[in-house]
Amino acid sequence: MPTIARNKQIGHNFKILEEFEAGLALTGAEVKSIKTGHISLKGSFISIKDGQPYIKKLYIPIYSKASLQSTQNYNADADRRLLLTKKEIVYLSSKTNEKGLTIMPISVYTTRRLIKVKIALVKGKKKFDKREDIKKKDINRNILQKLKSF
Repeated sequence: MPTIARNKQIGHNFKILEEFEAGLALTGAEVKSIKTGHISLKGSFISIKDGQPYIKKLYIPIYSKASLQSTQNYNADADRRLLLTKKEIVYLSSKTNEKGLTIMPISVYTTRRLIKVKIALVKGKKKFDKREDIKKKDINRNILQKLKSF
């Protein structure tokens, strides 16, 4: 299960409440582009429209060896459909109606020949929450350094 892309800022800006695994509906050229490592999760989020989850602002550049015919109308930032069960879709849509909760992608990885997205139900952190996390990391780092010196 090699990870292709990771959203590095999610742990700093959001508190992860629950995680889910979802498939992505992609074309062949998009799959090849992702497997070569050309994908960006920066700024992407998930919305549920008409009972279907879509990942928005997921940047997948055009595959360099794709034919000209398939690349003429290609949009690298197009909305892509996520593949989840109905039960998960209903649960996530009800949770996103609550104030302050949203769905964000954490990472993109492969399992066998499939491309999967790890998504999470998250809540935004306030400034003081971020400061507390930084403080805890500093304290733990100092403790580990002192233990190594003994």
